[in-house]
Amino acid sequence: MNAPVPERHGERGIALVMALMILLAISLLSVALMMTLQVEKKMTGEGTRYAQALNLAEAGLAEAMSRIKDGDIPNNLNPRMCAQIFLDPAGSVPALTGPDSIPLATGQASGKYLNYSTAAKSSDVLTVTYKTDANKTVIYRYDPSKTPPVNPTTGLPIFVVRSTGREGQTFRRVQAEVIQKPINASIKSAMAVGVGIDFSGNAQVCGYNHRGNTPTYTDGVHGVAPANCVPYETGSSNLPGSWSGGTVTSGGSASQAGSPLANSQNQAGFYAGPWEALGLGQSEFFSWVGARLSSMPGGNPAGIFYLDNNSITQDQSGAFSAGGGNGEGFLYVDGDLAINSNFTWRGVIYVEGDLKINGNSWILGALIVRGKGRTSNGSMTVLYSSEAVSTTLAKYGGQFTTLSWREVP
Repeated sequence: MNAPVPERHGERGIALVMALMILLAISLLSVALMMTLQVEKKMTGEGTRYAQALNLAEAGLAEAMSRIKDGDIPNNLNPRMCAQIFLDPAGSVPALTGPDSIPLATGQASGKYLNYSTAAKSSDVLTVTYKTDANKTVIYRYDPSKTPPVNPTTGLPIFVVRSTGREGQTFRRVQAEVIQKPINASIKSAMAVGVGIDFSGNAQVCGYNHRGNTPTYTDGVHGVAPANCVPYETGSSNLPGSWSGGTVTSGGSASQAGSPLANSQNQAGFYAGPWEALGLGQSEFFSWVGARLSSMPGGNPAGIFYLDNNSITQDQSGAFSAGGGNGEGFLYVDGDLAINSNFTWRGVIYVEGDLKINGNSWILGALIVRGKGRTSNGSMTVLYSSEAVSTTLAKYGGQFTTLSWREVP
């Protein structure tokens, strides 16, 4: 018989210890895994909030640019202008002090506000200002023809938009410098007419390039005393005073000036349509100009206007009149236009039919007439201004271009 094997109590103890150590290791691994998952979950949540906060800040920039384009934030060239958009309904925004401050309610639907501003006054309110010097006396502009393009004298004014997006306790602040994208107009002269021009009375047409801030009713013609417009000339990019597909006649005290010629007669190549004058395609132009109007808006119209008496484009069948107001932007008339009494315009007027001016009118920018241009019984002043053309077209019809974008503390 074999003798019984004696029981080894030490081995049973070692097995128990090893089992406990394995169990402990598994527990530690489980705890570590759970902690890792929690950290990753937290990091993922923070990363999501971080990205969402940036998206909200970008949405704030979009509202600010939309409000500039709509005219809610005025492009008034006041260096101290400061517009702030609050997360409040209309009539409930905080009052701001000073004549240069503009408080606005958000354009978002009530109860569905995206969190890119504040309801009360704070440093995180969605804010729009001009880019200026330190003393807020000069607005910086963007002119791609200049070196450097950012300068204090010519081009489109630069807006500075500051927006803060918040998601929970996470926030991101961004600041963008933007301009309203210019439309590359092709202008032949201060006054371009397809058929012919009859100047009479006190008509003054100057093709020398004038600044966009030339005061209203500045008169005079370069080289003809008294040349009151000369101090406002830019010194470059001059055009003829008038350009015509027919003859140009003058009577009374009418005068013209331009470079290299005072007028260009019997020219070929008039615009096929207003789209060519603006550097757009035909379908693009009619989408851009919007719905037609049956009459000239009253008061002081500002914007893009399309006057037509029917839905047939370029049939020249309408008859419209304007007068007694100070307007700016782009005015397109499919028909004849009569300007009566006092009327001023900054920007571009394009007339498919004939133009007749009877009263006292003043235009800074460019005047284009497909039919015949005639002035009588009063005075007309047309001063060419590339800046007035580009600024008003961009102001009311252009999209935005971002010059710079950065996150700020």
